[in-house]
Parts: sequence; structure tokens; C-alpha cells
Amino acid sequence: MKTKEKDQKKNQSAAELQSELAKLREKQFRLGFKHKVAPLENPIELRTVRRNIARLETFLRQKQLAGKE
Repeated sequence: MKTKEKDQKKNQSAAELQSELAKLREKQFRLGFKHKVAPLENPIELRTVRRNIARLETFLRQKQLAGKE
């Protein structure tokens, strides 16, 4: 994820991040299922999706902590 994209994610609302997170989790589930049935053409995509999920969770947590202060 490039710096410009990270800045855009930081500026999104929590609801937008939640919806994007749900989409990525769905994509991760589908990729994992496909990978178990037959090898993926690009297995690195699983790692990329997992890392993007972690980034979004981090942004959500930062927003949550900033709201408490």
C-alpha cells in the first residue's frame, strides 16, 4: 500500500473502514477456499489481503483510541 493510499485510509470514517474491512474478509475467505480446492495462480494475493486487513484494523483501532481521549 502506497503512502497516498494510507493517507486516504486514515482520513476515511470508521463506517467506511468497516465496510471495506468486511469486503476484504470476504475476499480472504473466498481466496482461502479456492486455494484449498486448487492452487491459486497468485498465492501471494492471500498475504496481501491479510496485510491489508491488518492495516485497516490498525486504522480503526487508532480512531477508536483517539475518540476516547
